[in-house]
Amino acid sequence: MKSQHQVVLSIGTNQGNRLENITNCMQLIHQEIGTVIKVSYLYETPSWGFDSDAFYNCALVLHTFSSAHAILEAVLKIEKQMGRFRGDSLGYQSRIIDIDLITFDKAIIDTEKLQIPHPLMQNRNFVLLPMKDLNLDWKHPILQNKITELLAISPDDSICTLVRKLENPLDKIPLEKFNYIAFEGNIGAGKTSLAIRFAEDFNAKGVLERFADNPFLPKFYEDQNRYAFPLEMSFLADRYKQLSDDLAQFDLFKDFIVADYHIFKSLIFAKITLSEDEYRLYRTLFDIVYREMPKPDLYIYLYQNSERLLQNIKKRGRSYEQKIPADYLDKINNGYLDYIKSQTELNVLIIDVSDRDFVKNQTDYLYILDEIQKKIT
Repeated sequence: MKSQHQVVLSIGTNQGNRLENITNCMQLIHQEIGTVIKVSYLYETPSWGFDSDAFYNCALVLHTFSSAHAILEAVLKIEKQMGRFRGDSLGYQSRIIDIDLITFDKAIIDTEKLQIPHPLMQNRNFVLLPMKDLNLDWKHPILQNKITELLAISPDDSICTLVRKLENPLDKIPLEKFNYIAFEGNIGAGKTSLAIRFAEDFNAKGVLERFADNPFLPKFYEDQNRYAFPLEMSFLADRYKQLSDDLAQFDLFKDFIVADYHIFKSLIFAKITLSEDEYRLYRTLFDIVYREMPKPDLYIYLYQNSERLLQNIKKRGRSYEQKIPADYLDKINNGYLDYIKSQTELNVLIIDVSDRDFVKNQTDYLYILDEIQKKIT
């Protein structure tokens, strides 16, 4: 899964209830375009380029999979939704809301409709000062200056007055008491995609399963009886080694870690694929390994029905997965649910994502964040 784009938007307003306009605009951006992960302080600034009432201005960092031009179309739609209508008249005007696309990753874009970075950003203190609050590792790709350097040489002598702190939409999810979250799910449930996105948005360290490197996996789908035991043993060994190596790099009391699996999945799959004698031996070895593994502070199981799982498996196109039958996926789902019921000491959250696409649909992604918030508050 590709990483999200990091986008900086500048927001301004000088009509009506300015604070309400800013907060409503940020919420619409968060709901309809991408995840707002950082927000600057709110500033009051004089109108720039014309005489009018003072503006409220801020900047925010957005994570999104959308292209720069798609973001531009989306912010224009939000402006219109909030009551701003851009006319054909030249010059600056008072406005209920103004959303400018300032940066898109570290890209340079020069088209008829869009220029990135914003061509006037280096001349506007009401853009530069809020951007400084965001503490970004960003240098102007054309001018080769950091934000602090652009502020120092800015020709704008207007004074921007700090008004107040603004709430980041993600602040309502109190993750500070968690150091280790594991996302789990059936084959094709989207746990890796979600873990990557969640780790990016919450500045966590990601631990992703290395399933694609397992040489027994394609063979297993061709001949399960022959390759089930070596497959499960190799998975157990690899998961143990990876978790031991990766988690050893982090301070489990200070770092925030997000994984796309929990080692207990090894036992769930083994119970389905192995014969009784093989499973008994496997369970003995697993219990030894499991005792040494740190347990996640929050275990999130993404439930999807088998019909949707088969659609996802077909869409991602791994050849060795295309013959997986629905009853095998049903057994895995039941295995996870039975395991979850038996875990009295594990902090578990089950989220049904059968009718949701949390990669392409921002509303579905925010639904998952809301479910997490409900669980931990």
